[in-house]
Amino acid sequence: MLSKALNAPQISLTGLQNRDHLCSRVVYRRFARNARPLMSTVKRKSPCLCVANAEKLENASTSTASKTSFPVMVNGCAGNMGRAVAEAALSAGLQLVPLSLTSPHLGNQKIQIGDVEVDVRSASEKDDVYDLILQNYPHVVVVDYTVPSAVNENAELYCRMGVPFVMGTTGGDREKLLDVVRKSNNYAVIAPQMGKQVVAFQAAMEIMAEQFPEAFSGYKLEVTESHQSSKVDTSGTAKAIVSCFQRLGVSYDLDQIKKVRDRTEQIEKMGVPENYLGGHAFHTYSLTSPDNTVAFQFQHNVCGRSIYAQGTVDAVLFLAKKVKSNAEKRLYNMIDVLREGNMR
Repeated sequence: MLSKALNAPQISLTGLQNRDHLCSRVVYRRFARNARPLMSTVKRKSPCLCVANAEKLENASTSTASKTSFPVMVNGCAGNMGRAVAEAALSAGLQLVPLSLTSPHLGNQKIQIGDVEVDVRSASEKDDVYDLILQNYPHVVVVDYTVPSAVNENAELYCRMGVPFVMGTTGGDREKLLDVVRKSNNYAVIAPQMGKQVVAFQAAMEIMAEQFPEAFSGYKLEVTESHQSSKVDTSGTAKAIVSCFQRLGVSYDLDQIKKVRDRTEQIEKMGVPENYLGGHAFHTYSLTSPDNTVAFQFQHNVCGRSIYAQGTVDAVLFLAKKVKSNAEKRLYNMIDVLREGNMR
């Protein structure tokens, strides 16, 4: 596939040249107040891998721009969650960029999403891919649903390129993630939970923890979260809710969260419908008073991925609006999206 790309006819595209086996790389960066892009040219000794895709992207950007609001690139769309977001973006009338990055073992394939054929490339090609994307889609918003181990590296890339992004992938070093975005002054929505109604519950817990600290002092807490077996990390939502309970006076460590990934246990003990074993999120938080006479239970059970996909698209629309208005604040979460009050 790469050899075909290298042998493709050369096209005239500013900043993308394949002369003497050198690729001139154009880097666009958005600085404070969204000043005009800064272009810097860097000579590479390796051949450009993106020439074959250039004409396709150029045609896609011009043919669909009139009927869509702005372009969205979904990284990880070879996975179930990424695909659901890509489909939701198309349904919302957004322009899906026909190029995506993913893990090396899933790269170099084409997938059909609606009427768009997406070329899924390995993350090892990220520099070449983004050179091409930013030339053809300078106002792109990136959505990340890759893998936990790639969270920090991907965020650093988005910030370095000055690309607004929505980070839906959980895991990674979250403090480092937030710090990188703050220092870069890049626009981003970062949240471990994209389901709007679940986020509303999380916001209510935050308010309760802030206004009634120590209200559950001495109570015992049990937390169980069940997700599809492909989710390797502990739920970020569960961690966020636990932090609220901690401020409410409950003594509980994050490593006490029970993570259920066994299919039999999910069906028999958690009540997960069998047809949703491949995509669900069942959370139960149980509180018991010190003398065992009072019990509280909070529960949110989600089947499928549509709630997250729709919430992610709302986050994309929200972020694009902030970029366009040159908002002073740059780093947001899903509670900010909820407070905006203009979700579909």
